[in-house]
Amino acid sequence: MDSEVDLGDLKIEVVRKDIKNLHLGVHPPTGQVRISAPMRMSLDAIRAFALTKLGWIRQQQRKINEQEREPAREFLDRESHYVWGKRYLLKIVESTDSQGIELTQRELILRVRPGTTKLRMAAILESWYRNQIKEVVPELIEKWAAILGVKVDRVFIQQMKTRWGGCNPDTGIIRLNTELARKPTEYLEYVVIHELVHLIEPTHNARFIMLMDQSLPNWRQIKDELNRLPLRDEIWS
Repeated sequence: MDSEVDLGDLKIEVVRKDIKNLHLGVHPPTGQVRISAPMRMSLDAIRAFALTKLGWIRQQQRKINEQEREPAREFLDRESHYVWGKRYLLKIVESTDSQGIELTQRELILRVRPGTTKLRMAAILESWYRNQIKEVVPELIEKWAAILGVKVDRVFIQQMKTRWGGCNPDTGIIRLNTELARKPTEYLEYVVIHELVHLIEPTHNARFIMLMDQSLPNWRQIKDELNRLPLRDEIWS
């Protein structure tokens, strides 16, 4: 965060970027508000812009607060876990041999050593989710990078508390949230396309919208569905 705009009970993060226009975002899970602003724009001008958008900000925060949330994971047998949008029942198996995850038709089997803590179980599962994305994302990147005519230098898959993805147009680096492995696969593809389009157009302007419409005509529906999906109360780190 470069600076902050204070509107009483609302604190807005301001991030300076090499862009021409302001971009406003309200991010789950907390309704955090962030404005990306041109490097030389004054805080007074940014504050004036934020005031004109105050009603929209409150509306988006209400939507996030009303969104269904998944309970924090307790790592108990028959607890629900999701993989690519499908529900599985957790089965914990203690073993002195290998640790890891196995999927059956209905169960997610977590093999751990005796005495393994819940925090360690969460780390094993999170690493497995990350690998699920690693297995499928290269093909998506190859497909859509060719269609859009962009070059991706590197892809990072990581826990992200407020965003599904991100990119740096200057370096060609794409970031994807491990949480996407819990969601239906079409949402991962949407986020990949979204970030690749940002390599062409960094802001959400008319050109960005045109490119998204051309690439994925139903992207607005997918975006709305993704943002309505349950959030987890706790993201392990």
